[in-house]
Amino acid sequence: MKKSIAWKVSTFEELSAGELYAILHLRGKVFVVEQNAPYLDPDYKDRKALHLHGYIDGELIAYCRLFKAGDYFEEASVGRVVIAGEYRKYGYGHELMSKAIGLEKDLFGETKITISAQLYLKNFYESHGFRQTSDVYLEDGLPHIEMRKE
Repeated sequence: MKKSIAWKVSTFEELSAGELYAILHLRGKVFVVEQNAPYLDPDYKDRKALHLHGYIDGELIAYCRLFKAGDYFEEASVGRVVIAGEYRKYGYGHELMSKAIGLEKDLFGETKITISAQLYLKNFYESHGFRQTSDVYLEDGLPHIEMRKE
């Protein structure tokens, strides 16, 4: 049964130690362990990002970081998009992306968004209005493509 997500938006400084630990744990669990991509996830870009984090019954299940234009790409950007494995079948990823796109517009006035997307998620991002703008490249050992939403 799908439950409602309690959303929070935080600057790096506003994150509590517990929230930051949960975020880094979820990102490490999915991006490093599950995807077998050994890389250093904490990249200091977290300090510039706004953090969109979603909870069900107090557990972090959805997360991404938001950048205004110039902080990551020339355009605004959304990155480190992740849903905890046991919650992926409920469509929370679509809810997360819709919320992120809305926040880019509401908080930063941005409608042009560039992302570095894992190739296997191309259709997912296309369903949110993104289109492929690069050839396939490796990032952290995984095939990625640049995608833009105009």
